[in-house]
Amino acid sequence: MFRSFVNSIFAITIGMALLISINMLVYLPMSFDPTSLSFSKAFAQPEIQIVKYRNLTIDIGNGVSTNAQITYPAMGKGPFPGVLLVPGSGATDMNSTLNENVKPFWEIANYLSERGFEVLRYDKRGVGPNLTVEDSNVWGNMTVTDLINDAEKALIVLSEQPDIEPKSISIVGHSEGTIIVPRIAIDNPTKVKSIVLMGAVAQNLIKDILYYQVVDLRYDYAKQVLDTNHTGYIPIDRIASDPLLDDVVVNLSLLDTDNVTNAIKAAAEDNVESDSGNQNNETGYLNIETQLKPLLIKEYEDKIAFDLSKCSKIIGCPIWIKSETDLIPNLSTIGNVSRSIPILILQGENDSATPIEQGLLLHQQLDKVNHPDHTLITYPNLGHFFYSSSKWQNGLGPIYPQVLADLYSWLDSHSK
Repeated sequence: MFRSFVNSIFAITIGMALLISINMLVYLPMSFDPTSLSFSKAFAQPEIQIVKYRNLTIDIGNGVSTNAQITYPAMGKGPFPGVLLVPGSGATDMNSTLNENVKPFWEIANYLSERGFEVLRYDKRGVGPNLTVEDSNVWGNMTVTDLINDAEKALIVLSEQPDIEPKSISIVGHSEGTIIVPRIAIDNPTKVKSIVLMGAVAQNLIKDILYYQVVDLRYDYAKQVLDTNHTGYIPIDRIASDPLLDDVVVNLSLLDTDNVTNAIKAAAEDNVESDSGNQNNETGYLNIETQLKPLLIKEYEDKIAFDLSKCSKIIGCPIWIKSETDLIPNLSTIGNVSRSIPILILQGENDSATPIEQGLLLHQQLDKVNHPDHTLITYPNLGHFFYSSSKWQNGLGPIYPQVLADLYSWLDSHSK
Protein backbone atom coordinates (compact mmCIF):
# COMPACT_ATOMS: atom_id res chain seq x y z
CA MET A 1 0.00 0.00 0.00
CA PHE A 2 2.81 2.40 0.94
CA ARG A 3 4.71 1.52 -2.26
CA SER A 4 1.58 2.19 -4.34
CA PHE A 5 1.20 5.58 -2.63
CA VAL A 6 4.87 6.47 -3.34
CA ASN A 7 4.48 5.44 -6.98
CA SER A 8 1.41 7.64 -7.31
CA ILE A 9 3.23 10.62 -5.80
CA PHE A 10 6.18 10.01 -8.18
CA ALA A 11 3.88 9.86 -11.23
CA ILE A 12 2.12 13.08 -10.20
CA THR A 13 5.47 14.82 -9.68
CA ILE A 14 6.75 13.73 -13.11
CA GLY A 15 3.47 14.82 -14.73
CA MET A 16 3.67 18.28 -13.10
CA ALA A 17 7.29 18.61 -14.24
CA LEU A 18 6.29 17.80 -17.81
CA LEU A 19 3.47 20.33 -17.73
CA ILE A 20 5.81 23.00 -16.39
CA SER A 21 8.33 22.16 -19.13
CA ILE A 22 5.68 22.37 -21.84
CA ASN A 23 4.39 25.67 -20.48
CA MET A 24 7.93 27.03 -20.48
CA LEU A 25 8.29 26.08 -24.13
CA VAL A 26 4.92 27.51 -25.11
CA TYR A 27 5.59 30.83 -23.45
CA LEU A 28 9.19 31.26 -24.55
CA PRO A 29 9.90 34.89 -25.50
CA MET A 30 10.43 35.79 -29.18
CA SER A 31 14.09 36.55 -28.47
CA PHE A 32 14.71 33.06 -27.12
CA ASP A 33 17.76 31.32 -28.66
CA PRO A 34 17.18 27.55 -28.83
CA THR A 35 20.91 26.90 -29.19
CA SER A 36 21.31 28.03 -25.59
CA LEU A 37 19.75 24.76 -24.46
CA SER A 38 22.33 22.09 -23.78
CA PHE A 39 20.27 19.41 -25.53
CA SER A 40 19.51 21.41 -28.73
CA LYS A 41 22.31 19.86 -30.80
CA ALA A 42 21.18 16.37 -29.91
CA PHE A 43 17.79 17.08 -31.52
CA ALA A 44 19.11 19.01 -34.58
CA GLN A 45 18.22 17.41 -37.95
CA PRO A 46 21.45 16.70 -39.81
CA GLU A 47 21.59 17.29 -43.57
CA ILE A 48 20.51 14.01 -45.14
CA GLN A 49 20.93 13.25 -48.83
CA ILE A 50 17.79 11.63 -50.20
CA VAL A 51 18.51 12.02 -53.92
CA LYS A 52 21.70 11.27 -55.81
CA TYR A 53 22.78 12.58 -59.21
CA ARG A 54 24.65 11.03 -62.11
CA ASN A 55 25.78 13.14 -65.08
CA LEU A 56 25.80 11.66 -68.56
CA THR A 57 26.58 12.57 -72.14
CA ILE A 58 24.16 11.10 -74.68
CA ASP A 59 25.34 10.39 -78.23
CA ILE A 60 22.32 11.36 -80.36
CA GLY A 61 23.99 10.53 -83.67
CA ASN A 62 25.82 12.21 -86.55
CA GLY A 63 28.53 13.50 -84.26
CA VAL A 64 26.06 15.32 -82.01
CA SER A 65 25.85 14.77 -78.27
CA THR A 66 23.95 16.37 -75.43
CA ASN A 67 24.25 16.56 -71.66
CA ALA A 68 21.90 14.67 -69.38
CA GLN A 69 21.46 13.92 -65.71
CA ILE A 70 19.92 11.04 -63.81
CA THR A 71 18.39 11.49 -60.38
CA TYR A 72 17.76 8.42 -58.23
CA PRO A 73 16.99 7.52 -54.60
CA ALA A 74 19.96 7.83 -52.24
CA MET A 75 18.96 4.63 -50.40
CA GLY A 76 18.62 1.22 -51.96
CA LYS A 77 20.28 -0.47 -54.90
CA GLY A 78 17.24 -0.79 -57.12
CA PRO A 79 16.12 -1.80 -59.55
CA PHE A 80 14.10 1.41 -59.63
CA PRO A 81 11.18 2.22 -61.90
CA GLY A 82 12.26 4.80 -64.46
CA VAL A 83 10.91 8.06 -65.84
CA LEU A 84 12.14 9.90 -68.93
CA LEU A 85 11.33 13.63 -69.14
CA VAL A 86 10.84 15.06 -72.66
CA PRO A 87 11.01 18.88 -72.86
CA GLY A 88 8.81 21.44 -74.59
CA SER A 89 9.57 23.84 -77.44
CA GLY A 90 12.26 26.49 -77.52
CA ALA A 91 15.87 26.35 -76.33
CA THR A 92 14.98 24.13 -73.39
CA ASP A 93 17.62 22.66 -71.13
CA MET A 94 17.34 19.55 -68.97
CA ASN A 95 15.70 21.52 -66.15
CA SER A 96 13.19 23.24 -68.46
CA THR A 97 14.61 26.47 -67.06
CA LEU A 98 12.27 29.45 -67.35
CA ASN A 99 14.24 31.78 -65.10
CA GLU A 100 16.73 31.53 -62.26
CA ASN A 101 14.14 30.23 -59.81
CA VAL A 102 11.68 28.34 -62.03
CA LYS A 103 12.88 24.95 -63.29
CA PRO A 104 9.92 22.57 -63.66
CA PHE A 105 11.83 19.46 -64.77
CA TRP A 106 14.27 19.89 -61.89
CA GLU A 107 11.28 19.93 -59.53
CA ILE A 108 9.68 16.87 -61.09
CA ALA A 109 12.89 14.85 -61.19
CA ASN A 110 13.73 15.47 -57.55
CA TYR A 111 10.15 14.93 -56.35
CA LEU A 112 9.90 11.57 -58.09
CA SER A 113 13.40 10.41 -57.09
CA GLU A 114 12.73 11.27 -53.46
CA ARG A 115 9.87 8.79 -53.71
CA GLY A 116 11.64 5.92 -55.44
CA PHE A 117 11.96 6.70 -59.17
CA GLU A 118 15.06 6.98 -61.30
CA VAL A 119 14.59 9.95 -63.64
CA LEU A 120 16.53 10.99 -66.75
CA ARG A 121 16.31 14.47 -68.22
CA TYR A 122 18.45 15.97 -70.99
CA ASP A 123 19.31 19.18 -72.82
CA LYS A 124 17.71 19.58 -76.23
CA ARG A 125 20.19 19.27 -79.08
CA GLY A 126 22.36 22.35 -79.50
CA VAL A 127 21.19 23.76 -76.18
CA GLY A 128 23.05 24.43 -72.93
CA PRO A 129 22.01 25.59 -69.47
CA ASN A 130 19.65 28.51 -68.91
CA LEU A 131 18.14 28.97 -72.37
CA THR A 132 21.50 29.21 -74.14
CA VAL A 133 22.13 27.98 -77.67
CA GLU A 134 25.59 26.41 -77.61
CA ASP A 135 25.66 25.10 -81.18
CA SER A 136 23.75 27.37 -83.54
CA ASN A 137 24.26 24.99 -86.48
CA VAL A 138 22.71 22.04 -84.66
CA TRP A 139 19.94 24.23 -83.24
CA GLY A 140 19.20 25.92 -86.55
CA ASN A 141 18.93 22.66 -88.51
CA MET A 142 16.85 20.76 -85.96
CA THR A 143 13.58 19.11 -87.01
CA VAL A 144 10.83 17.49 -84.98
CA THR A 145 12.02 14.12 -86.36
CA ASP A 146 15.40 14.82 -84.75
CA LEU A 147 13.69 15.51 -81.44
CA ILE A 148 11.77 12.23 -81.63
CA ASN A 149 15.00 10.34 -82.36
CA ASP A 150 16.78 12.14 -79.51
CA ALA A 151 14.10 11.12 -77.04
CA GLU A 152 14.30 7.51 -78.24
CA LYS A 153 18.09 7.56 -77.73
CA ALA A 154 17.53 8.89 -74.21
CA LEU A 155 15.02 6.09 -73.57
CA ILE A 156 17.64 3.51 -74.56
CA VAL A 157 20.23 5.11 -72.28
CA LEU A 158 17.82 5.07 -69.34
CA SER A 159 16.85 1.45 -69.96
CA GLU A 160 20.54 0.43 -69.89
CA GLN A 161 21.28 1.91 -66.47
CA PRO A 162 22.44 -0.80 -64.04
CA ASP A 163 19.96 0.18 -61.32
CA ILE A 164 16.87 0.58 -63.51
CA GLU A 165 13.94 -1.78 -64.00
CA PRO A 166 13.86 -1.74 -67.84
CA LYS A 167 10.30 -3.07 -68.03
CA SER A 168 8.99 -0.24 -65.87
CA ILE A 169 9.89 3.00 -67.68
CA SER A 170 7.34 5.77 -68.11
CA ILE A 171 7.73 8.85 -70.30
CA VAL A 172 6.55 12.31 -69.27
CA GLY A 173 6.33 15.08 -71.86
CA HIS A 174 5.51 18.76 -71.45
CA SER A 175 4.11 21.01 -74.20
CA GLU A 176 5.91 20.05 -77.46
CA GLY A 177 7.09 17.00 -75.55
CA THR A 178 3.48 15.77 -75.57
CA ILE A 179 3.73 15.53 -79.37
CA ILE A 180 6.89 13.43 -79.12
CA VAL A 181 5.95 11.08 -76.26
CA PRO A 182 2.98 9.29 -77.90
CA ARG A 183 5.06 8.67 -81.02
CA ILE A 184 7.80 7.04 -78.93
CA ALA A 185 5.17 4.87 -77.22
CA ILE A 186 3.74 3.85 -80.61
CA ASP A 187 7.18 2.91 -81.94
CA ASN A 188 8.34 1.19 -78.72
CA PRO A 189 5.30 -0.53 -77.19
CA THR A 190 7.37 -3.10 -75.28
CA LYS A 191 9.77 -0.53 -73.80
CA VAL A 192 7.25 2.00 -72.48
CA LYS A 193 5.20 1.23 -69.36
CA SER A 194 3.00 4.37 -69.41
CA ILE A 195 2.98 7.96 -70.69
CA VAL A 196 2.07 11.33 -69.19
CA LEU A 197 1.16 14.44 -71.18
CA MET A 198 1.48 17.74 -69.28
CA GLY A 199 0.15 20.87 -71.00
CA ALA A 200 -0.87 18.67 -73.91
CA VAL A 201 -1.04 19.49 -77.61
CA ALA A 202 -3.79 17.87 -79.68
CA GLN A 203 -3.81 19.96 -82.86
CA ASN A 204 -0.97 21.13 -85.10
CA LEU A 205 1.58 23.06 -83.07
CA ILE A 206 2.14 25.76 -85.72
CA LYS A 207 -1.10 25.95 -87.71
CA ASP A 208 -3.37 25.82 -84.68
CA ILE A 209 -1.52 26.39 -81.38
CA LEU A 210 0.84 29.16 -82.49
CA TYR A 211 -2.02 30.87 -84.36
CA TYR A 212 -4.10 30.71 -81.18
CA GLN A 213 -1.27 32.19 -79.10
CA VAL A 214 -0.44 35.02 -81.49
CA VAL A 215 -3.87 35.89 -82.93
CA ASP A 216 -6.94 34.40 -81.25
CA LEU A 217 -5.88 34.78 -77.62
CA ARG A 218 -4.80 38.41 -77.97
CA TYR A 219 -7.75 39.33 -80.16
CA ASP A 220 -10.10 38.00 -77.45
CA TYR A 221 -8.04 39.77 -74.79
CA ALA A 222 -8.41 43.10 -76.60
CA LYS A 223 -12.16 42.65 -76.89
CA GLN A 224 -12.83 41.33 -73.39
CA VAL A 225 -10.29 43.24 -71.32
CA LEU A 226 -9.02 46.35 -73.09
CA ASP A 227 -12.28 47.42 -74.74
CA THR A 228 -13.83 48.40 -71.45
CA ASN A 229 -16.58 50.47 -73.07
CA HIS A 230 -17.44 47.78 -75.65
CA THR A 231 -17.07 50.20 -78.54
CA GLY A 232 -14.84 47.99 -80.70
CA TYR A 233 -11.93 50.44 -80.25
CA ILE A 234 -8.97 50.57 -77.87
CA PRO A 235 -6.55 53.46 -77.24
CA ILE A 236 -3.24 53.21 -79.06
CA ASP A 237 -1.27 54.18 -75.96
CA ARG A 238 -2.89 51.32 -74.06
CA ILE A 239 -1.77 48.84 -76.72
CA ALA A 240 1.77 50.22 -76.52
CA SER A 241 1.94 49.71 -72.75
CA ASP A 242 0.17 46.35 -72.52
CA PRO A 243 2.47 43.33 -72.02
CA LEU A 244 0.31 41.09 -74.22
CA LEU A 245 0.13 43.48 -77.15
CA ASP A 246 3.11 45.83 -77.00
CA ASP A 247 5.10 43.72 -79.46
CA VAL A 248 2.44 43.74 -82.16
CA VAL A 249 3.97 46.66 -84.01
CA VAL A 250 6.34 48.21 -81.51
CA ASN A 251 10.04 47.63 -81.64
CA LEU A 252 11.26 47.18 -78.06
CA SER A 253 13.95 49.80 -78.64
CA LEU A 254 11.30 52.48 -79.14
CA LEU A 255 11.02 53.92 -75.69
CA ASP A 256 9.59 57.34 -76.53
CA THR A 257 5.78 57.33 -76.24
CA ASP A 258 5.31 59.54 -79.32
CA ASN A 259 7.53 57.28 -81.39
CA VAL A 260 5.67 54.20 -80.20
CA THR A 261 2.33 55.76 -81.10
CA ASN A 262 3.59 56.78 -84.54
CA ALA A 263 4.93 53.30 -85.17
CA ILE A 264 1.57 51.75 -84.32
CA LYS A 265 -0.26 54.23 -86.52
CA ALA A 266 2.04 53.65 -89.46
CA ALA A 267 1.74 49.87 -89.20
CA ALA A 268 -2.03 50.08 -88.93
CA GLU A 269 -2.27 52.35 -91.98
CA ASP A 270 -0.13 49.90 -93.98
CA ASN A 271 -2.63 47.11 -93.31
CA VAL A 272 -6.03 48.82 -93.48
CA GLU A 273 -7.51 52.10 -94.45
CA SER A 274 -8.42 54.53 -91.71
CA ASP A 275 -11.72 53.65 -90.13
CA SER A 276 -14.49 56.14 -90.87
CA GLY A 277 -16.18 55.83 -87.47
CA ASN A 278 -16.16 58.37 -84.68
CA GLN A 279 -12.89 56.98 -83.29
CA ASN A 280 -9.97 56.18 -85.59
CA ASN A 281 -6.21 56.34 -85.97
CA GLU A 282 -6.26 60.13 -86.07
CA THR A 283 -7.89 60.32 -82.66
CA GLY A 284 -5.57 57.76 -81.02
CA TYR A 285 -7.68 54.59 -81.29
CA LEU A 286 -7.49 51.31 -83.20
CA ASN A 287 -10.47 49.31 -84.39
CA ILE A 288 -10.09 45.80 -82.95
CA GLU A 289 -11.63 43.99 -85.90
CA THR A 290 -10.36 45.91 -88.90
CA GLN A 291 -7.03 47.22 -87.63
CA LEU A 292 -5.68 45.26 -84.66
CA LYS A 293 -6.59 41.77 -85.87
CA PRO A 294 -4.80 42.23 -89.25
CA LEU A 295 -1.70 43.29 -87.31
CA LEU A 296 -1.89 40.11 -85.23
CA ILE A 297 -2.28 37.97 -88.33
CA LYS A 298 0.70 39.70 -89.93
CA GLU A 299 2.79 38.99 -86.84
CA TYR A 300 1.85 35.30 -87.04
CA GLU A 301 2.74 35.20 -90.73
CA ASP A 302 6.11 36.81 -89.99
CA LYS A 303 6.85 34.20 -87.33
CA ILE A 304 6.19 31.23 -89.63
CA ALA A 305 7.82 32.72 -92.75
CA PHE A 306 10.66 30.51 -93.99
CA ASP A 307 13.43 33.01 -93.44
CA LEU A 308 16.65 31.24 -92.46
CA SER A 309 18.02 34.46 -91.00
CA LYS A 310 15.33 34.38 -88.31
CA CYS A 311 16.01 31.88 -85.54
CA SER A 312 14.29 32.34 -82.17
CA LYS A 313 15.29 30.76 -78.88
CA ILE A 314 11.66 30.94 -77.76
CA ILE A 315 9.73 29.80 -80.82
CA GLY A 316 12.40 28.00 -82.82
CA CYS A 317 14.05 28.14 -86.24
CA PRO A 318 12.45 28.01 -89.72
CA ILE A 319 13.48 24.40 -90.44
CA TRP A 320 11.93 23.23 -87.18
CA ILE A 321 8.80 25.34 -87.77
CA LYS A 322 8.31 23.77 -91.21
CA SER A 323 8.78 20.26 -89.81
CA GLU A 324 6.14 20.89 -87.13
CA THR A 325 3.80 22.48 -89.68
CA ASP A 326 3.97 19.33 -91.81
CA LEU A 327 3.52 16.93 -88.88
CA ILE A 328 0.30 14.94 -88.49
CA PRO A 329 -1.47 16.25 -85.36
CA ASN A 330 -1.49 14.30 -82.11
CA LEU A 331 -5.25 14.02 -82.34
CA SER A 332 -4.85 11.80 -85.41
CA THR A 333 -2.20 9.53 -83.88
CA ILE A 334 -2.98 9.24 -80.16
CA GLY A 335 -5.39 6.39 -80.84
CA ASN A 336 -2.47 4.29 -82.12
CA VAL A 337 -0.87 4.09 -78.67
CA SER A 338 -1.00 0.48 -77.50
CA ARG A 339 -4.01 -0.39 -75.36
CA SER A 340 -1.57 -1.84 -72.84
CA ILE A 341 0.05 1.58 -72.23
CA PRO A 342 -1.86 3.75 -69.73
CA ILE A 343 -2.11 7.48 -70.50
CA LEU A 344 -2.37 10.41 -68.06
CA ILE A 345 -3.19 13.94 -69.26
CA LEU A 346 -2.59 16.87 -66.89
CA GLN A 347 -3.91 20.25 -67.99
CA GLY A 348 -4.14 23.67 -66.35
CA GLU A 349 -7.55 25.26 -66.90
CA ASN A 350 -5.95 28.68 -67.39
CA ASP A 351 -3.27 27.46 -69.79
CA SER A 352 -2.83 30.20 -72.41
CA ALA A 353 -0.16 28.31 -74.37
CA THR A 354 -1.91 24.98 -74.93
CA PRO A 355 -5.47 25.67 -73.76
CA ILE A 356 -7.54 23.15 -71.85
CA GLU A 357 -9.48 22.25 -74.99
CA GLN A 358 -6.35 20.44 -76.22
CA GLY A 359 -6.43 18.01 -73.30
CA LEU A 360 -10.18 17.55 -73.66
CA LEU A 361 -9.83 16.71 -77.36
CA LEU A 362 -7.21 14.04 -76.64
CA HIS A 363 -9.35 12.60 -73.85
CA GLN A 364 -12.37 12.45 -76.15
CA GLN A 365 -10.35 10.76 -78.88
CA LEU A 366 -9.11 8.12 -76.44
CA ASP A 367 -12.72 7.57 -75.37
CA LYS A 368 -13.69 7.21 -79.02
CA VAL A 369 -11.11 4.47 -79.68
CA ASN A 370 -11.99 2.76 -76.38
CA HIS A 371 -8.52 3.05 -74.90
CA PRO A 372 -8.94 1.12 -71.63
CA ASP A 373 -6.77 3.19 -69.27
CA HIS A 374 -6.61 6.94 -69.80
CA THR A 375 -7.12 9.72 -67.26
CA LEU A 376 -7.54 13.47 -67.57
CA ILE A 377 -6.94 15.73 -64.57
CA THR A 378 -7.50 19.48 -64.90
CA TYR A 379 -6.48 22.18 -62.43
CA PRO A 380 -8.48 25.40 -61.95
CA ASN A 381 -6.46 28.64 -62.06
CA LEU A 382 -3.23 26.94 -63.15
CA GLY A 383 -1.39 27.76 -66.37
CA HIS A 384 0.98 26.03 -68.76
CA PHE A 385 3.67 25.55 -66.10
CA PHE A 386 1.16 24.44 -63.45
CA TYR A 387 1.48 27.63 -61.47
CA SER A 388 -1.23 30.17 -60.64
CA SER A 389 -2.15 32.07 -63.82
CA SER A 390 -4.76 34.27 -65.40
CA LYS A 391 -6.54 32.98 -68.49
CA TRP A 392 -4.53 35.44 -70.58
CA GLN A 393 -0.96 34.95 -69.43
CA ASN A 394 0.93 32.02 -67.91
CA GLY A 395 2.42 32.68 -64.50
CA LEU A 396 5.89 31.47 -63.56
CA GLY A 397 6.59 29.79 -60.26
CA PRO A 398 6.93 26.40 -58.56
CA ILE A 399 4.64 23.59 -59.67
CA TYR A 400 1.45 23.41 -57.61
CA PRO A 401 1.99 20.64 -55.00
CA GLN A 402 -1.18 18.74 -55.91
CA VAL A 403 0.08 18.35 -59.48
CA LEU A 404 3.30 16.72 -58.27
CA ALA A 405 1.34 14.52 -55.87
CA ASP A 406 -1.07 13.42 -58.62
CA LEU A 407 1.80 12.72 -61.00
CA TYR A 408 3.65 10.59 -58.47
CA SER A 409 0.55 8.75 -57.32
CA TRP A 410 -0.46 7.82 -60.86
CA LEU A 411 3.05 6.77 -61.91
CA ASP A 412 3.49 4.74 -58.75
CA SER A 413 0.22 2.88 -59.31
CA HIS A 414 1.16 2.17 -62.94
CA SER A 415 4.77 1.10 -62.42
CA LYS A 416 4.12 -2.21 -60.74
